[in-house]
Amino acid sequence: MNSTDISFFFNPRSIALVGASPKPSSLSYTILESLEKIGFEGKIYPINPRYEEIGGLKCYASLADINDTIDIAVLSVPAPGVIEVMKEEFENVRGAVVVSSGFKEIKGEGEKLEAELKRLAEAKGIRVIGPNCLGIYDTVSKVDTFFISRERARRPGRGGLSILTQSGSFASMIVDEIASEGIGVARIVSYGNKVDVDEADCLEFLAEDEATKYVVLYVESVEDGKRFLEVASRCAQKKPVVAVKVGKKDTGVRATASHTGAAASRYEAYEAAFRKAGIIEVDGYEELKDACRVLNSYTPGRGDRILVITNGGGIGIGIVDACESRGLSVPQLSEEQKAQLSSKLPSFASVGNPIDITGNGWDEHYAVALREGFGEEYDIAIVAVLWGPPLLNEGIIDKLKAVADECGKPVLICSPGGNFTRKMSEEFEKKGLPVFATPESAARAAAILSGGKKQNARE
Repeated sequence: MNSTDISFFFNPRSIALVGASPKPSSLSYTILESLEKIGFEGKIYPINPRYEEIGGLKCYASLADINDTIDIAVLSVPAPGVIEVMKEEFENVRGAVVVSSGFKEIKGEGEKLEAELKRLAEAKGIRVIGPNCLGIYDTVSKVDTFFISRERARRPGRGGLSILTQSGSFASMIVDEIASEGIGVARIVSYGNKVDVDEADCLEFLAEDEATKYVVLYVESVEDGKRFLEVASRCAQKKPVVAVKVGKKDTGVRATASHTGAAASRYEAYEAAFRKAGIIEVDGYEELKDACRVLNSYTPGRGDRILVITNGGGIGIGIVDACESRGLSVPQLSEEQKAQLSSKLPSFASVGNPIDITGNGWDEHYAVALREGFGEEYDIAIVAVLWGPPLLNEGIIDKLKAVADECGKPVLICSPGGNFTRKMSEEFEKKGLPVFATPESAARAAAILSGGKKQNARE
């Protein structure tokens, strides 16, 4: 395309919706509703020659009829109609988000349509996100082009996470889950078939974006490996970048090609590129959620020595096993630490690593164990909290938070359980202490903080 600048996508003053409709069953109806609900502060121009107004907004027959510069034209019409719109005479559009499917992901005629879309966009100097995508969800500039209603996919509030994904279904899935977990986002971009704007373009913008504190990448394929490596390396030097690669095996590669028309290469090439760029690679969706949760509170590069504190022997052992299987270190306490802890904890406590205060322990015992145990010998603490014992109460949340702040090191909570446990987990999260429901997820999060993907110790 004619310009490398895509910043206007993330700070638009005007949005035109091509194919706007008052029919609730249409994608464009939901997009217009999404823009209104997020509170977009710029101008919105519905485009449809069949209507004079939609939702109280004046409706225009074409883009050329608008006497204003359009930062984003959202095209929500069938694929052939997208080409007809792009052939029209207009010079006032800077960028387009093409949510329509029916392009190269279906091969044959779809490939021809996408090639024509690319040619027309280049001729007009228009940057394009899509086609076959959800587009942009942006809490900074208050843009939401997602055509999935908020009743079916909740939207998160503002935070430091930015997500880049080829897959629109992944975008709708992750946006709903992180919203339910209280994780805020800065910007999410679903770019589909990548006729123009791709992950490298977005990473280049996000590297300098003050609103973005860490980046998550959902990768199906990368076409320009050299540029991706250069841009991703620059971004990863400034903020954590986490990636999950799908389509690793032959069947997955074929599925990727039918999804966005992507030509995926061997997984080993991606694995090497991620490592060289300083990207933290995670394995699958669950580990990606763990990354979002832990990076919402802490930055990586913390070392790999883990202190485990628990009030249940079984879960403590499970955490140790999970950590060691990730290649993390769970060293024993020094004799000096053991003596110090033994003088301050009740006789029923087991002083080692894990430090087990048992079911007879209470809030203050946790605080003592964490304060005295951390020392210089450990980088991260995983604290297992089982809510069954009657002496344990909500006071543990503030006590652990105070010690974590005092020590200046990450404290991860592992707390499996039902409704009451989930309620308490929300309180931990509000204090900035991330909670994980299983020993395995807590260990995965610790591995991410330790600097990246830890291999299974048995490999």
